[in-house]
Amino acid sequence: MIKFSIVTITYNAADVFMRTAASVLGQDYPEVEHIIVDGASSDGTIRLAEDYKRQSDAAATGHSVRIVSEPDKGLYDAMNKGLGLVTGDYVCFMNAGDFFPDNAILSVICANARLDECLSAGNPLPAVLYGDTDWVDNDGNYLCRRPLSPPARLTWRSFRHGMLVCHQAFYARTDIARRTPYDLHYRHSADVDWCIRVMKEAARMSLPLVNVGATVACYQREGQTTKYHKASLLERFAVMRRHYGLTVTVMMHAWFVLRTVFRKGRA
Repeated sequence: MIKFSIVTITYNAADVFMRTAASVLGQDYPEVEHIIVDGASSDGTIRLAEDYKRQSDAAATGHSVRIVSEPDKGLYDAMNKGLGLVTGDYVCFMNAGDFFPDNAILSVICANARLDECLSAGNPLPAVLYGDTDWVDNDGNYLCRRPLSPPARLTWRSFRHGMLVCHQAFYARTDIARRTPYDLHYRHSADVDWCIRVMKEAARMSLPLVNVGATVACYQREGQTTKYHKASLLERFAVMRRHYGLTVTVMMHAWFVLRTVFRKGRA
């Protein structure tokens, strides 16, 4: 049976952590490990995480929870620590405040991607599983569907049009993810670069990227990327230039501006 690794990065996240933890605990899929990488929180996050681990162990669902708390060099350094700890077939980053839309999402992902059929037939597992995302506010209330929708067919070139798949809705095969750790030169947009590099590796290995045809994540919109919006945009430009070249990047950013103006005009 396929095993999913969910990595949650926390730092003084006591006000939103249990929303994420309850979402993982509630999953009806049995083969789940939850890795919590905490940056030495001082607000009670660790106490909540330890309470959650005890609750998960007592529930006997087959889930496992591991907690690591120590200082780090920032979000993406913590994510790299998480990559070093996971043991599942696929890894997804579901950070504090984010959550699954319902308790059957991991079962849906496994069924829609036909992962068990791949195993039984001896076929290689897809490199990436991906789906749609809903935006929620700081209280977890639904805001809207994420405007950028994942395409039916995704390639590493697809991100020329923006980050079409939200980081929380991007499940990378663990062996590939570990070979492509987050680039710590980027402080705000290393997730975009990471997704592209994972997809490039998938293309090199001739492995498919599978759209599971479901909304798989609820993403708390007010995160690091929105908090440091300008710096994030500059980094995304640098990421796109790195992978697609300057000419394509300038042309696509001109289109992004026009697209934004058009959407505001229709609002």
